[in-house]
Amino acid sequence: MKTYQFYANGVWHDPAGGEWVDSYDPTTGEVWAAIPRCREPDVDLAVHAAQAAFVEGPWSRMRASARGRLVHRLGDALVTHAEALGAVETRDNGKRSVDIVPGLQSWLADSFYYYAGLADKLEGTAIPVDVPDMLNYTRREPYGPVACITAWNSPLLIAVWKIAPALAAGNTVVLKPSEHASASTLELMAALQDADLPPGVVNAVTGLGDEAGQSLVEHPLIRLVSFTGGVGGGARVAAAAARQVKPSIMELGGKSPQLVLADADLTLAANGVAAGIFPPAGQSCIAGSRLLLHSSVHDEVLEKLLQIVDGAVLGAPADPGTHIGPIANRPQFERILADIESAKVEGASLLCGGRAVSPPGAPHGWFIEPTVFTQVTPCMRLARKEVFGPVLAVLRFDDDTEAVQLANDSEFGLAAGIWTRDAARAVSMAERINAGTVYINNYFNATTQSPVGGFRQSGYGRENGIEGMRAFTQTKSVWLSTDPRQGNPFAA
Repeated sequence: MKTYQFYANGVWHDPAGGEWVDSYDPTTGEVWAAIPRCREPDVDLAVHAAQAAFVEGPWSRMRASARGRLVHRLGDALVTHAEALGAVETRDNGKRSVDIVPGLQSWLADSFYYYAGLADKLEGTAIPVDVPDMLNYTRREPYGPVACITAWNSPLLIAVWKIAPALAAGNTVVLKPSEHASASTLELMAALQDADLPPGVVNAVTGLGDEAGQSLVEHPLIRLVSFTGGVGGGARVAAAAARQVKPSIMELGGKSPQLVLADADLTLAANGVAAGIFPPAGQSCIAGSRLLLHSSVHDEVLEKLLQIVDGAVLGAPADPGTHIGPIANRPQFERILADIESAKVEGASLLCGGRAVSPPGAPHGWFIEPTVFTQVTPCMRLARKEVFGPVLAVLRFDDDTEAVQLANDSEFGLAAGIWTRDAARAVSMAERINAGTVYINNYFNATTQSPVGGFRQSGYGRENGIEGMRAFTQTKSVWLSTDPRQGNPFAA
């Protein structure tokens, strides 16, 4: 079993309290690593390291172009260590290797490359103000030390999405991963050491949310909080940040609808719907967990979907032949099974799945069959609550108006999918659906260049794209007098 340390000021540390948290392999159900249980003294050490790097260290004096070159080297380090990082994440939270390693070597590394190129392009604006003999211009400046809190479902992806723009904008970072999946984040810190980051620029503390997480959010030197996780946790973090008047970026949950219209390519739609929820075992904030089917194609789509599900292979996430891996942690595994039983009680009809299973070679792992419920009504808990598991709720509609109403009948608004051959119709519906991302005849795509974020209780602020970097900056307005008499009210 591996025992980890936390990372602050370029040095590895044991937690001051001398305690660690067990980390479980979801494929076997066994403890495989120990994660530092950081508390306030450990968080304080990391935050002060970030503050010193921002105020006193070379980071504070580095030109934007030089900072960009360093961020670019972080991308190189990610590529170099992709295989090892992927292996740790697969063991720690059960993500399939085929979903991690190629991404680390390509588009996640591209996140560092993309923001490296933007580092020296945060331009201000000269404003034609209505004041004579006065030059007014704006600057975009970093906040300083920022807290980046990540979720257990995709620790490396979320960490990179936060670190890359934050650093390129000139901030320093303290990362706090979920206690359920911290190992790959700590391994990432070791990998990034290859880029010769100045000490304190990136730090990582681990432990429980109400200990390390709360101390980090409430630390007076932290000036912005970027959080990814559930609505409940996000609300608590946002409230704590607001008490100190700190801005926050919230990327929260979803109950994303997939709308299959009568004129859709039904084979394409069925495959897209399945791919939009089942491969990550539903453990994605944008998982298309509500399937809205036009009544005329309802039965045919479900028949095609069942054929896909019947051929799905559950198994060890390191096996390239596995289609669906395990649930990342036991508490979530038990919550999903409870939600499945609750849906039965509500009156939803179980079409397939719904059971915990033990694939060959993983008798004690946390696996749940891909599950589809039909005869779901909008008022059912299954149609409204984010299950965050391989559970699909199917609802019917009869026309486009009803489809949009059903899609918008949710407290969430993270993503949506539309399947139709009519492009004009799809664009019109996309404009009426309340979601931060709308996919048309595809699902689950993401790229560094395109912003990601939610409406309603799915959060606020944006990650990725130019907007994702601007979110880590604040605007300063500068007034320069070109008339020396401007400053003397007593001049003749």
